Formats: sequence, structure tokens, C-alpha cells
Amino acid sequence: MLKSLRRLLSKGPAPLEATALQQWALERGHGYRKVRGAEGCVIDGRQGAQAWRIEWGASQRDYIDGVELRLIAELDLPPELMAMVLNRRLMEVMEKTVYERFVDDVQTRIDTDTPPEMRWLVMYTKVGAQDLGRLRERYGAVCSVAPWLLQWLASPLNDALAATIEMVPEATPVVLTISRGRLTLRTSMPQPDAARLAVWYSVFEHAMREAKRLGTEWRDAAGGGLTTQPSAWSQSVLTRPGGLTTKR
Repeated sequence: MLKSLRRLLSKGPAPLEATALQQWALERGHGYRKVRGAEGCVIDGRQGAQAWRIEWGASQRDYIDGVELRLIAELDLPPELMAMVLNRRLMEVMEKTVYERFVDDVQTRIDTDTPPEMRWLVMYTKVGAQDLGRLRERYGAVCSVAPWLLQWLASPLNDALAATIEMVPEATPVVLTISRGRLTLRTSMPQPDAARLAVWYSVFEHAMREAKRLGTEWRDAAGGGLTTQPSAWSQSVLTRPGGLTTKR
């Protein structure tokens, strides 16, 4: 009896089971596999010809504690295009941290000890609350090319993000980025939750489809060459769902 108890204690905590995520994946015909030597799982799928991947496991960012959900896709977008949408509470925390580090005159830490998402808040143009429409109370955004971001947020992605406002607590960290052609969505998921996965997959799916569409339009407008110059777009003003105004 004592030996059995010792063996049980020596095994440590039981690993998190991702059964709910496995069922979600298999019901939709996606690939599913466990992560070797660690807790977590990977789901592989496609949107038409576009491949994507979902990872659930240990957080890769300091701003998400414990276990995170990551959705990733490699897109044919200009490598100079950098965009980020994140929940406003997290943005405020990041901005405060960046400000305090600059005030303390340790600017090298901004480059070496902070995640790229935090540096982007300093480097790129922030979208004003008036341009975010119904998203402004929950989300903030920055981008290396503001007109592109406004058009992206004015697409059906707007509806998908708006749906999270009532379904996800405002303190839940979530960051949607485009960096060097890679689209990534990160959010906290301490326990495998198929319903919550479905919410974020909807956001990611819309973000992926609309980014690809805009990438094609951008390329066509630039005469077949990828560019991040706003002049690649015409100057007609469009008003999209959610009160967003953008240039195209």
C-alpha cells in the first residue's frame, strides 16, 4: 500500500487531457496529434488550399499565463506588413510597461526583454477609437500601414471580433498579429474548451480569408508587385459595418 502511494506521488500532476479539442478536430476532418514529451496538442487543417495549424500548450508569451491557444497560418503577404489587434486591457498594461521602462532609461530592455507585440505599440501607428467603431471598447490595434488595417477590420472580421465581446471576458488576453506573412492568434486557454476554440477559430478563419483577399487586391492595385505603400490603394472612402471608415 505504501509503495503504491509513493509511486502515485512520484508521477506528479496528471497531464491535461485535450479530449474536447480532439473531438472538435476529428468531427471536422482535421488532423490531430499530441505533443511528444509535453502537455498539449496540434490540430492541422486547410481552408481551401490554405493550410493552418492550431496549437494548445505551454504559453510562449509572458502576457499569457500557463497554457495558451495558438492559431497560425503562413500567408502570401508583403513581409513589411506588420499588424496587431489586441484586447484593450492587455494593450493598456503593455503601454504602461513600455512607458515605465523608457522613463527608467533602460531602453535596451525594450529591445531584448520584451515580446515583439509590446515593441509594436511604440513602433507603429495606433488606430484611433473613433475608427474602431463598435470594437473600440474591447480592442485596440496598430499597423505599419494604417489604411490596410482599417480595411481588414472593416471586413467580415469585424463581425467575428464583435461576437467575442459578449462571449469572452474582457480580461482574457488575446492578440491577433500579422508579421512577415504569418498570421497568428494567441489567447489564454487554461483548460481544453471546444466551445471557446470555436469562437477563436471563427475570428482566425475570417482574419485569414480577409487578409488573403486584401493581399490579392493590394497586389493587383500595385500592378502585380507587392508593396506596403498606402498609395497602392485608391482614395475612395468606404463606410463598413461597425462604423469603420476606411480608404480603398
